[in-house]
Amino acid sequence: MHLTKEEERMLSGGEGYAVKKSMEILVALGDIYGAERLIKVGSVQVAGVSYHNLGDAGLEFLNELAKDGKVKVLTTLNPAGMDLENWRDLGISEEFAEKQNLVIDAFKKMGIVTSCTCTPYLIGNLPRYGEHVAWSESSAVTFANSVIGAKTNREGGPSALAAAFVGKTPCYGLHLDENRVPDVHVHVTAGLKKLSDWGALGYCIGKKAENKIPYITGIAEAEVDELKSFCASVVTYGAKPLFYIRDVTPGSEKHQPPKDKVTIDSKDVEEAYRNINDEAVDIDFVCIGCPHCSIKEIAEIARLLTNRKIAPNTEFWVATSRTAKQLADMRGYTAIIEKAGGKFACDTCMAVAPLKGRFKAIATTSAKGCYYSRQNKMLTKMGSLEECIAAAVSGKWS
Repeated sequence: MHLTKEEERMLSGGEGYAVKKSMEILVALGDIYGAERLIKVGSVQVAGVSYHNLGDAGLEFLNELAKDGKVKVLTTLNPAGMDLENWRDLGISEEFAEKQNLVIDAFKKMGIVTSCTCTPYLIGNLPRYGEHVAWSESSAVTFANSVIGAKTNREGGPSALAAAFVGKTPCYGLHLDENRVPDVHVHVTAGLKKLSDWGALGYCIGKKAENKIPYITGIAEAEVDELKSFCASVVTYGAKPLFYIRDVTPGSEKHQPPKDKVTIDSKDVEEAYRNINDEAVDIDFVCIGCPHCSIKEIAEIARLLTNRKIAPNTEFWVATSRTAKQLADMRGYTAIIEKAGGKFACDTCMAVAPLKGRFKAIATTSAKGCYYSRQNKMLTKMGSLEECIAAAVSGKWS
């Protein structure tokens, strides 16, 4: 990989340990994937924030980098393992909280915006069309590539952090136009009536796309929250972190449907629900917000919970960014949700919080949330927001 004189100087330690280490990571990645050069990035989103995933070794690595490392571009964080303010109310231990706060402190020293959300595009980290970025979290990467039309690979935590310190990333993969060409035509005949249907659709397409880039037809329109849900699901279940929906997402007009074609009908969506949903009636955990809830979703949750109460043996979480929570505070949504017995889980989510062994069965609108909840040994139920609120109020899935 060709390096400029400035990049050679960074690699040789001219800007300190963190930049030198970062250049070593980026050069190694570039060599592995055949990149010819580094390119500038407009922003970075770093995953690997939860102490639950990092452990002491990861914390030690971050502290070493934080000694002299400062990010050169706008950099935000993926969710942490806990709500950074109300962790006690969510059942997080003192020991875990202490370690998680040390992780956040290390990121703060680096100059990172510790926003802790998987929807950075909703809180100010919003790339422009065609801009190169270095993002990590799978649903955010897919949203950036597909809905915004920016260009990013799915970075690992260390490579994203390296890009933040250097301000550049190797030019390979989805940064190259020739690698952003769709290679499977997916025609959708199934009706999409509720938010969870988009998660089920993502499951179907992810399974059939098998690490390909889908070009999707048959969908006339889509809201941001629906696309957010679809982005999380389609990449979790197998597709590359890029798709095109004809006349809906940017760039679709530049491509023709590939010859390789599959159809997704209502039976496929029904089958997805059967595969995602377990046999469970009693629900002790309801969590909305994987990816993090938008203010529009929070408003709808508040409407559905007005003058209602969460069941005594059921925990109800709204996972969202702290920025969205502040808007909810101002609009009165927080007061309604908390009066009903619900809790906000800012800065964290069901995929990265230490939840194993705490709950038996979860209800959620998220196909991705179900995937990770199963890894935490929970039974899963996916349905509409109305169905999830009903489960939270009754403690039952009906």
